[in-house]
Amino acid sequence: MISKSTIDQVFDMARVEEVIGDFVQLKKAGSNFKGLSPFSEERTPSFMVSPVKQIWKDFSTGKGGTVVSFLMEHEHFTYPEAIKYLAKKYNIEVEETVQSNEEKEAAGERESMYLVSEFANTYFQNTLHKTDAGKAIGLSYFKERGFTEETIKKFQLGYSTDDWSGLTDAALKKGYLLEYLETTGLTIVKEEKQFDRFKGRVMFPIHSMSGRVLGFGGRILAKNEKAAKYLNSPESDIYHKSKVLYGIYYAKQTIAKEDNCYLVEGYTDVIQFHQTGIKNVVSSSGTALTSEQIRLVNRLTKNITVLFDGDAAGIRASLRGIDLILEQGMNVKVCTFPEGEDPDSFAKQNTHEELQKYLKDNAKDFIAYKASLLMEEANNDPIAKADLIRDMITSISKISDQIKQELYIRECARIMDISEEVLFSTLAQMNKKAQFEANKTAQKQKKAFDVVKNTAPTKKIDLQFELEQKIIEILLLYGSQTEDFEDLILKENDEGILILEPVIHKAKVFEKIYLDLQEDEMQFSNENFKTIYYLIIDYLNQNDTFIVESFIHEIDPKLAPFVSNILMNDERYRLHNWGKNNIFPKRKDVNIAQLVSETILSLRCFLIDQKVNEFKEATHESLTDNTNVLEDVLNYSNLKMLLSRKLNRVL
Repeated sequence: MISKSTIDQVFDMARVEEVIGDFVQLKKAGSNFKGLSPFSEERTPSFMVSPVKQIWKDFSTGKGGTVVSFLMEHEHFTYPEAIKYLAKKYNIEVEETVQSNEEKEAAGERESMYLVSEFANTYFQNTLHKTDAGKAIGLSYFKERGFTEETIKKFQLGYSTDDWSGLTDAALKKGYLLEYLETTGLTIVKEEKQFDRFKGRVMFPIHSMSGRVLGFGGRILAKNEKAAKYLNSPESDIYHKSKVLYGIYYAKQTIAKEDNCYLVEGYTDVIQFHQTGIKNVVSSSGTALTSEQIRLVNRLTKNITVLFDGDAAGIRASLRGIDLILEQGMNVKVCTFPEGEDPDSFAKQNTHEELQKYLKDNAKDFIAYKASLLMEEANNDPIAKADLIRDMITSISKISDQIKQELYIRECARIMDISEEVLFSTLAQMNKKAQFEANKTAQKQKKAFDVVKNTAPTKKIDLQFELEQKIIEILLLYGSQTEDFEDLILKENDEGILILEPVIHKAKVFEKIYLDLQEDEMQFSNENFKTIYYLIIDYLNQNDTFIVESFIHEIDPKLAPFVSNILMNDERYRLHNWGKNNIFPKRKDVNIAQLVSETILSLRCFLIDQKVNEFKEATHESLTDNTNVLEDVLNYSNLKMLLSRKLNRVL
């Protein structure tokens, strides 16, 4: 268990905009920040972060909460893990008890896989630095590659001995289960035998964006024609190679700061660049670039510079990944190194300043680079040239920005010595074909939707839910404020008719709401709202002011998303910058007393309707005298009429 003092310290120190800024590129939007959703595919920002309230809301998925709930959603952390991550980020010492073997066994499957991976990572590092074989073989290799001791430790590089089951035996001895060693791919189990997957290899741990160990890459050192030079962890519940970029954990902050990401091919390319001082660099780890990997970068920057070595065949194959980058609405540049050089070797031979200058001077826009490269391949062959022009136009068609498209068409025409009209015509044909295919797909979806539309019942608005949510919202925003309230006292006039007599008095908003609900014995139907309501009332009774971020971190983490959703609901209007068009959403704090009264009265009217309907049903089913029931119905109806008059006046 983590001590409460540690948790309190973490919430005091952690800033939601700083933590989320490590995963999403945030831009200022008034008093808040906005960015692309990290939970869905989108090109228009629907993700909002509030530094004042220390909460976030993703309008594309409906998710929201505190800094801790973000880590739990995005990185699949448990609550303690999220606290530990934040503690590490803000240099806070964590007070906790040592995890027992029983607790390890009780952990969930995914969590157990993470624990096993972390153990293996520590084991490989200790083997590298503290054993004779590790120092003589593994450490010597890394130093021959030019890596300093500091770099080796920073990237948590390690070594797996040439023993058949060194890691497996050590893990089992520590109480880790064989099934999780197998599911993470660390151990291969065949019948009665079990042995280490990475035996005799130097180890490169692969981290998530938050720094969790997802899997490993291992390079064999001994000459063995039957064994692969590089071996990666197999796919598992925690490691999906198509969704991971090597080095993203170490590069994310610099990528956002520099507003550019360098993309290389291998582990050592990333490490050597980082050591030379270029830290905004990641690798697809030898796999073909995927849309999921590109989206990881897209959260941090719109600019990618792809770095190639002098291998022409490799360049031609890698160019296919550029179209994927363009489809994500990103800007692409390409930089190649001299023949015989790759990013690793070139960075090793140059200083930070020299490498930086080379990248700046030699990075070309993708269209200029691809056109010149393909023209060389065509070698004045008209048929080949025509095919290459279509290839270029295909790439340009992936760009959603029409202005960019036109500029690229003109540049392509200049390089390839062909008229712009022909290129524009070809582009139009491609776009027409793409639109036709899109329309066909849309028609199919529409037909499927029509079937559902005709059979599915229309979803009704849950008025009670809306009103209860509004009460919670008012308490969160204005609970501690003092207002002038107009109370309505029900009394008979001289003619014996029920009337509502107004009386003005000062009260705190939370007191007014609490007393009104108590007076009418009104209860929340939604259990989450009910729990949050009593927590707010209790908090306000003990504190003179209501501090949202303090309240949220004290409540159950499962309730935090409900609170953040309510608080951030109106921020969706700010995402679209409606103010530019002179459209301004109505402020809720213009008349807080009116808002409170209107909401309470609306809830009373709703509950009266419910009560009247109950009486009507009872009257319909009963065979006895219903005189008393009818009187109750009449009284409730009169009361509702009075309340409705008051509501009309308020409205």
